[in-house]
Amino acid sequence: MKVLQNIFSVKRLSYIDMDQNQGTRDDNDEKHQKHNYSWWESLCLRCHQKDTTPSWQPSWWSKLCPFPIFSTYRQTAQQACIIMFCLLTWGILYSELGESFGLNGQLLGMSILVITAYLVGWIWQRVTTLPALIGMLVTGILFQNLNLFQMSAEYKNLNQDLRKIALVIILTRAGLGLDASVLRKHYAAVLQLGLLPWLVECILIAVSTHYLLQLPWIWGFLLGSMIASVSPAVVVPCLFRLRDVGYGVSKGIPTIVVAAAAIDDSISVAIFAIILNAMFSTGSPTFNIVKGPLSIIAGVVLGSLWGAMTAYIPEKGDTYVVPLRFLALFLGGLFSYFISSMIGWSGAGPLAIVSSGFVAAYFWEKQGWPVNKNPVSNIFRILWIFFEPILFAFTGAQVTIKALDPEVIKYAAICLLSCLAIRGIATFFVSFGCGLNSKEKIFIGVTWMAKATVQAALGPAALDLVTNGQSTGDPNEETYAKTLLAVSVLSVVISAPLGALLIAITGPKLLTKDDTNTTVVEEIENGVTASTTHI
Repeated sequence: MKVLQNIFSVKRLSYIDMDQNQGTRDDNDEKHQKHNYSWWESLCLRCHQKDTTPSWQPSWWSKLCPFPIFSTYRQTAQQACIIMFCLLTWGILYSELGESFGLNGQLLGMSILVITAYLVGWIWQRVTTLPALIGMLVTGILFQNLNLFQMSAEYKNLNQDLRKIALVIILTRAGLGLDASVLRKHYAAVLQLGLLPWLVECILIAVSTHYLLQLPWIWGFLLGSMIASVSPAVVVPCLFRLRDVGYGVSKGIPTIVVAAAAIDDSISVAIFAIILNAMFSTGSPTFNIVKGPLSIIAGVVLGSLWGAMTAYIPEKGDTYVVPLRFLALFLGGLFSYFISSMIGWSGAGPLAIVSSGFVAAYFWEKQGWPVNKNPVSNIFRILWIFFEPILFAFTGAQVTIKALDPEVIKYAAICLLSCLAIRGIATFFVSFGCGLNSKEKIFIGVTWMAKATVQAALGPAALDLVTNGQSTGDPNEETYAKTLLAVSVLSVVISAPLGALLIAITGPKLLTKDDTNTTVVEEIENGVTASTTHI
């Protein structure tokens, strides 16, 4: 038997060597096949890619539109179809809705803003590899300040509703991305990293803005609860790129950070909603204080029940189970968010949305759907493609540069940068007992720098209430609300590119990379040994 094992081991290792040599030859062949592109062509390759499957093109195409200066014929035809569909859609809407979709209509202007923001964000991401949301936000700011976009009060209400829908999508995706097995295994680390750094930054923002921007304490904590949130839209793609090449996988750092970011976002939105509701509420202060914890409990309980229901209604074998489950979560989330705001229990809605997504994903996993990779998660991911430019473009379009006080911007930048640095240091010290070494703690502190989605969704919320006639009783409330919006936009402009760059730079230096080849060989050896023993 030992002789057979040795023969199998020798043959196995020879096969591995042959595979490695073959892979080396293939890599060399690919290198020989590569063209020596100029710098301009290399830049074009960031936006233009070859077709992944065999494609047809007219005989004259390569001469008239050479690749990579131009897209391939297939990609150009796809883009032509999209433009044609947009024009047809505009014609249909104009014929039915009239001048609101005319050349000077506001609905057409809003549509052009969103489409332009998406295209600018796409180009920005391709060229710089930084998150597309930065380009979308800047597009909105430019449209507003170059007088390319105007919005009346009627359409501002539509804008507010669209941002709320975007927030529901963000929170649902956060809930669907929480893995119960990860929380059970690393619950202490997830809670420590998700709550304690958030609390530190929230308090720091409140204190610093109170003394530097002269915000009242309640407005400072409202701003702090929003700014302290980490952006999954920036953090998750950066972490997954590191995970794909093996960095931090052995300790599950990408998984832990993603779970902690979801907790961070959920708490941030819930606390912001509770504080905002208390500020603009006309009821008893004592009842408002008691209502905060009660809304948290009510949101978690009702959301969990709704999420559990989706595991049984619809029935898991139903032909239409995917769209029915999607509609159950999406419409349930919209209902909980809008109704909780209407009855004055704003903190319950966001937590109900996250809880329903988490519990639904937990039960769906038992039925064979993997967490965050199930068909419903994919639909929400596609939906976010449409709502991301809506959220960031409209948020940027509310910023008028001429109306900004340079002193406010200066001190706001000081507050943001100093609080980000202190939060990174605090993360290093509060991550005790998480099984992380010093380099890994520093890296997690770096990942907490990125801000984007929650700030864009909640930044204009206070100003919306003020412009709609609600009041806190403070004569300077409009000034404070505009300061919140300016600081929220500034936090995205500063921290989103900074966070993405630092994650990409520090990840390979601070995280341990798993040797994928060694892992594969070990798995093969374990499998052969087991099968030999079985024989």
